[in-house]
Amino acid sequence: MYLRHGTFSYLPELSDADIAAQVRYALLNNWPVSIEYTDDPHPRNTYWEMWGLPLFDLDEPDGVMAEINACRATFPRHYVRVTAYDASYTKQTTALSFLVQRPAEEPGFELVRSEGADRRQSYSVRSYATGRPQGHRYGG
Repeated sequence: MYLRHGTFSYLPELSDADIAAQVRYALLNNWPVSIEYTDDPHPRNTYWEMWGLPLFDLDEPDGVMAEINACRATFPRHYVRVTAYDASYTKQTTALSFLVQRPAEEPGFELVRSEGADRRQSYSVRSYATGRPQGHRYGG
């Protein structure tokens, strides 16, 4: 299964040059950039772990790329994404968000059906990866 997350999810994988170009675009718009990672990519899991603090006051994407590469090296079997925030609306608004790393193996999701009162059917989605303990969900 190929999980679709973020702005460029239906395009081919972004190269480091493509990622740097998008980061440069965010920085030119004065959008603070943050790097996040997770091993539970459920669509409703919007709050991923932050890699350090948001990167404010940068002019060039080199610092962001160094932090992305450090996060990739530390968590090689996790999803890593870059998120840029637009504060011009006077509240934290996501302006840009895209994946920069995904695990080699993505096990996918299971549709779970439950039967309630009066034989009503309800459905939920569960990631196959969450059957393993955190930190061991993808390979290894």
